Amino acid sequence: MTTAYLGLGSNEGERQTHLQAAVDGLQGTPEVGVEAASPVYETEAHTTTPDETQPAFLNAVLEVSVECRAERLLTRAHALERAEGRVRPAPERWAPRPLDIDLLVVGPRTCQTDRLTLPHPRLADRRFVLRPWADLAPDFVVPPPFGATVRALLEACPDDTAVRRTDRRLLVSGRAPGADAHEGDTHE
Repeated sequence: MTTAYLGLGSNEGERQTHLQAAVDGLQGTPEVGVEAASPVYETEAHTTTPDETQPAFLNAVLEVSVECRAERLLTRAHALERAEGRVRPAPERWAPRPLDIDLLVVGPRTCQTDRLTLPHPRLADRRFVLRPWADLAPDFVVPPPFGATVRALLEACPDDTAVRRTDRRLLVSGRAPGADAHEGDTHE
């Protein structure tokens, strides 16, 4: 089993429902066990122009254990996005979307292909990823080119966008067979 971390986001439609659908869909994938979900945070959407407005994002990070290749996990993530109404490619950069699932890291793997780059190349510049991730695994060392803990990346993050913790939680109901549970990692 390999530990992976996934970033979730939604700023279109029933945002919480979309995030929970991602968790449920991953839990229903035989090669994937959802181990823990961070608290849900709300963040202003990045926009293409200063006068543009969009609904705020809900964001969270999942810790999952996988018994499949990263490419298979990415294919599953894209299928879950489509099931929630996501259109790829987006009509424009930073367009609103019902569900966004990013593979942040998959174990110590590093790769760069046309389809997948691991670790996620922009994760150190995204407070909306690092803040919830630090709730789950502050001492996790992100593989090269970062080579730093999630906590250190958060402290050095240049993104000053406000990230507000909400009272919302994602329900994690199952674990991969044989996986060790982390105390307090199931959020209701």
